[in-house]
Amino acid sequence: MEFNPDLWPALAATFGLFLFVGFFAQLVDGAVGMAYGVISSSVLLAFGVPPAQASATIHAAECFTTGASGASHLMHRNVDWKLLFRLAPAGVVGGVIGAYLLTGFDPTFIKAVVIAYLGVLGVFMMARAIRGPRDDEEPHLKHVIPLGVVGGFLDASGGGGWGPIVTSTLLGRGHAPRYVIGSVNSAEFVVTVAISLAFLWTMLTGRLQLEGGLATGGAALAGLIFGGLMAAPIAGYVTKIAPARGLLGAAALLVMCLSVWQGIQLWPRLLEYEIFSSVAQTAGLH
Repeated sequence: MEFNPDLWPALAATFGLFLFVGFFAQLVDGAVGMAYGVISSSVLLAFGVPPAQASATIHAAECFTTGASGASHLMHRNVDWKLLFRLAPAGVVGGVIGAYLLTGFDPTFIKAVVIAYLGVLGVFMMARAIRGPRDDEEPHLKHVIPLGVVGGFLDASGGGGWGPIVTSTLLGRGHAPRYVIGSVNSAEFVVTVAISLAFLWTMLTGRLQLEGGLATGGAALAGLIFGGLMAAPIAGYVTKIAPARGLLGAAALLVMCLSVWQGIQLWPRLLEYEIFSSVAQTAGLH
């Protein structure tokens, strides 16, 4: 297969952009236990990548970043094994279902849903940053399995959400942050691998069609991987010198702004759907 050398500048720019995105996203994720997928997904969608392809790209990158993060937590004994053994299988089930369903719907409609979902997650993350962790409840493992299923499903279908949904819920219940972040990040590696295999199966069977070419997609994927791996070793140090709530708040603001921008861009295409056109006319927006 011939490769056009004129593509190198564009590929280098794509790699550089997602190297920065992956680095920043992993710094935030390492500090607060969430936001790698949400930030990466928001940027990919903003560049016109279809939702299913964006989620597949992010989870392929996360196979490396979550593996490195999980290994670090295991070495430092930050894992609650009872919690891990409940979360991981449940997340796999929800994630595989989410990946399969995401590749079977109209891309424009799914993109609108994912943008709205990411916007809500941005608001949730901002509220979390303002409020800070809750520690007034006794730790318990009730409803962990349903939480894992929902977290895995939303993570696959939205390109991110495992951390904001699962980590925040468990922290809110009063679990020690060290074991919550360690266990959730370690379980995320298992969930991510399962989701990535599900997306690979959809590509091999033709259910998921890649857009933009393999070269551009590969450059974005490589940037996310290397950026995340570069940030992983220093995330612990950044946690010491930078306020976690400030990092989470900055990430939340970025996600909300990107969601609003993408929603404005997508609005004319959504008006082609009767349900959105009717709502817009009723609200006087069309």
